[in-house]
Amino acid sequence: MDIESYYLCMKIGERGQVTIPKDLRERFGLGPDIEVEFHVENGSIVLRKAPRKLDIERWRGHCKASFAELGHGSVDEFIEDVRGR
Repeated sequence: MDIESYYLCMKIGERGQVTIPKDLRERFGLGPDIEVEFHVENGSIVLRKAPRKLDIERWRGHCKASFAELGHGSVDEFIEDVRGR
């Protein structure tokens, strides 16, 4: 099947739900707990897989030792040094 020209008509259920066909879910990595976004573009509704959110807090402090070896006390100091300030 040519996924680029895929056309299928589905009914919306009572609660506003619609089933995404299995081959499309597999092709685009849509599964349980995956967030999607709805956009209106040129008068059409577009469904997109939402970008994953990065948990920055999880990475806090991981580079501290590396920056210390380079002689910097923080990422901010490193960036200022790279910028020549």
